[in-house]
Amino acid sequence: MKELISYLLQNIQIDFQGDISLDKVRAFLREDDTRDARRLLGKLIDDQSVEPMLITLADCLNDYIPTGVSPETVSEQLRFYSES
Repeated sequence: MKELISYLLQNIQIDFQGDISLDKVRAFLREDDTRDARRLLGKLIDDQSVEPMLITLADCLNDYIPTGVSPETVSEQLRFYSES
């Protein structure tokens, strides 16, 4: 059983359902005047898409599945993405 669980955790994939556009992200961040929000929005505008962010975020969050994905983890990964 442990080997099966280990295999499943190593091969689980995170995907985001629903349609999210750059305009929708702008709306989410409209009231957020933090440095992280401004940096992320700038990165997304440079990319001209949210797709690279979603792919990168899903890949990075896969590493946290065994220990849990928290809002803090997502925030940290978005910060790393915007700084890249």
